[in-house]
Formats: sequence, structure tokens, C-alpha cells
Amino acid sequence: MLSTLPPSDLLLGNPFSAFSGGFTPWDCHDIFSPATPIPVTSSSGSDEPNQTHEKPKPDPDELDRHVASVMDERKRRRMISNRESARRSRMRKQRHLENLRNQLNKCRIENGELNNRLQFVVHHCNRVRTENEWLRSERTLLRQKVSNLTQILVFQQLQPFNPPWTCNTSAIVTE
Repeated sequence: MLSTLPPSDLLLGNPFSAFSGGFTPWDCHDIFSPATPIPVTSSSGSDEPNQTHEKPKPDPDELDRHVASVMDERKRRRMISNRESARRSRMRKQRHLENLRNQLNKCRIENGELNNRLQFVVHHCNRVRTENEWLRSERTLLRQKVSNLTQILVFQQLQPFNPPWTCNTSAIVTE
């Protein structure tokens, strides 16, 4: 089987030794076309009777240079593509960061508003608590007064009616 032999086997010979960098002939359709155009000759043979109609074989060095230029072009395109991708990634990151900053500012504003509302509610709660304490003490005083008045009324009901002062008619001297 041929697949078990390494591609650089000396017995088979590697016709694609120039492509050992991973480049294959089918990657580029014009790899075997020479860099300079081939002059076309007529088949009449009147100019040179010994001319053959075979295409000249490409020079291996020229083929290597062409393959290298194709590889360089691919590397250059890949590098440009990678740079553009990195630029888009930076732009996305920058937009995301800006969105996070905007959210942070909104949250800080909302936090400040909620803090102000909380302070207002705490102040109002303290005021109501103070007022409740005052009302409770007032209630205690009023209950004490009602209790005292009730005791006085009960005491007066239990005592027979005696005027607090008596008129002594015998003590009145007539002149």
C-alpha cells in the first residue's frame, strides 16, 4: 500500500517536495502557469523548421518562488483578517464596557434616590415614634387624673351629705 510509505521515500520520489510546507497543487489553480506569458507560434513551421510544440517545463526555483508568494499572500490575508477580527472584538468589548458603565451610573443614581427615600422614611418613623411616646405618657397622665376623679366621686357618694360649712344660728347676736 502506498499510504504506509512516507511521502519523502527515496524509492518513489516525491514530486511535491516543494510543497512540504502543507501547500498542495490543488490549492491554487494557476500554480503551474509561468509568471511570464508564453509566446504563441504558428504551426506553419515556415520560421523555424526544427521547432517543437511542447510547453517548456516550469523552472523549479520559479515554481518555489511562486508557491512562496502564494503562501505569503495567504499569510498576509490571514493577518489582515485576524487584525480585523481583533478590531471588531475590541469594539464589542468597548461597547460592553460602556454599557456596564452606563448601568453602573444608573444604579448609583437609583441607589442615591433610594437612600434619600430611606432617610426620609427613617426620619418620619422617628417622628412618629416620638409622637407615640408622648401620646402614651399623655394617656398615662389622663388615666391617672380620671382615676383620681373617680376616687373622689366614689368617696363623695359613700359619705352622707354634709355641707362643708354649717350655719350656727345661735351664734348670731342681734343687737
